Amino acid sequence: MAHKFINQIEPGQTIDDIYIVKEPILRSTTRGDLYIAMFLTDRSGQLNGRMWQATEAAYKSLPKPGFVHIKGRSELYQNNLQIVVNNVALIDPDKVNIDDFLPRTKKDTKQMFEEVKAIVGRLKNPQLKALVTEFMADSELMEKFCNAPAAMKLHHDYIGGLLEHIHNMLQVALAILPLYPEVQPDLVLAGIFLHDIGKTEELTYDMAFSYTDSGQLIGHISKSLIMINEKAHALRSGGTQIDQAVLDALGHIILSHHGAYEFGSPKLPATTEAFMVCYIDNLDAKINQVAFAIENEVSDSNWTAWQNSLQTRLYRKRLD
Repeated sequence: MAHKFINQIEPGQTIDDIYIVKEPILRSTTRGDLYIAMFLTDRSGQLNGRMWQATEAAYKSLPKPGFVHIKGRSELYQNNLQIVVNNVALIDPDKVNIDDFLPRTKKDTKQMFEEVKAIVGRLKNPQLKALVTEFMADSELMEKFCNAPAAMKLHHDYIGGLLEHIHNMLQVALAILPLYPEVQPDLVLAGIFLHDIGKTEELTYDMAFSYTDSGQLIGHISKSLIMINEKAHALRSGGTQIDQAVLDALGHIILSHHGAYEFGSPKLPATTEAFMVCYIDNLDAKINQVAFAIENEVSDSNWTAWQNSLQTRLYRKRLD
């Protein structure tokens, strides 16, 4: 039987299918009865799940996250769709089609990676080129780079999302760099390639998107800087000169690319290259987020529902 995707579920339907359960929490009603709140997800989205009259044993049996077979029904609660779970059974991950559950980029990852390699392969600064080449030579890391999502949510939150994000940013940079001759192109391109490299260690995506313990504790910005310094140390040990001034200029791009302290940026942009990377990063993230919200609006309205992260509703009607 074909999988019923989350975005195909309507109120009042019987649910008898496999989903990923995430973040189950055991709670009590006002009367003291136990229930389990959870998220049920697949590649198309996620819904709240509620299992009433639950037990502590049932809660402890749930994976966090993992695949489960759900039997229940869908209903509207305060105008929000949710699934009321009557029965839940664990499912062996080997028995599911993982492509049904983890969203994936629609673009060709091999082509994108080859184009990324070609762009950064043209760097002229010998020290930046050596650093980038050292990363490219790490085949295990590059496999993660090609498969990792760019985020847990909001933008490029799918398999291959990080690669797609970097590929887009590099293309934008190539288009606008000729307009700003005062900007150092090699530093911008190397900064784009490496600014989110720490997400290969921050995020895990083998079953569901979540943070690694190390990623939760350290974060991708710090991890990116650590990884760059580790590669620089390896190059220096092999006799390749990597000046501290180069690492500082590149490191500043990493530390400032979120653009504001409230967005988790340890530093604010203070160089032309850091400003360029910061704004290209924000541009690509926002366009991806807006396009996804417009494409996945379920109503027939010209406007989407309120997008909290963007603080607006989005106009969907096209001139063509």
